Amino acid sequence: MSAITQKFFIDGPAGKLEAVLGEPESAPKGIAVIAHPHPLHGGTMDNKVVHTLFTALLKLEFITVKFNFRGVGRSEGSFGQGVGETEDVIAVTQAIRNRFSHQFPEIPLLLAGFSFGGAVQLHAAEKLAPEFLLLVAPSVANLRAPPVPETTQYALIIHGDKDDVILPEAVLGWAEPAAQPVLIVPGAEHFFHGKLALLKRLVFDHFAHRI
Repeated sequence: MSAITQKFFIDGPAGKLEAVLGEPESAPKGIAVIAHPHPLHGGTMDNKVVHTLFTALLKLEFITVKFNFRGVGRSEGSFGQGVGETEDVIAVTQAIRNRFSHQFPEIPLLLAGFSFGGAVQLHAAEKLAPEFLLLVAPSVANLRAPPVPETTQYALIIHGDKDDVILPEAVLGWAEPAAQPVLIVPGAEHFFHGKLALLKRLVFDHFAHRI
């Protein structure tokens, strides 16, 4: 994988947001914005699942950004109960879109997130209307997440059957009214210990022919 990565800051609604941007050296297939787990439970953009999504999406030739929510790492502000974090996602996405709008004006958007970050992305998707969603063990019940927008072309939801943090039943219950498919990984717990290579392969396999 040939890619260029850089650390930088984005102006967010509650102050500066610390971010890492990866750019493929070939023509990008889209923009991907990744959201991390719960800030009050140790979640940061350096989380291993977030890192796995970041490398997979870069390999898929997305312009890929991960960032720390307000109050995490070097990001300014304090925890926003999910509402503020949704605003952070929107601000980051708009900043990255603006940065590349002249080169790639019609480029697709993918919103990705793990756990708390996955539920935040569903809220953000209501405003941002992404073409793609990639959610790993999203905490849909805790944040009362809305369904996948009808405008989204494809959503991949991945969950481990041994997850005891976000119970599979909660995600399946959220998915049932819209008949939203959920990919269940046998033997995987919440943080996908020992399953990160499989997770990366699943992401690549499901998106490679859709972009």
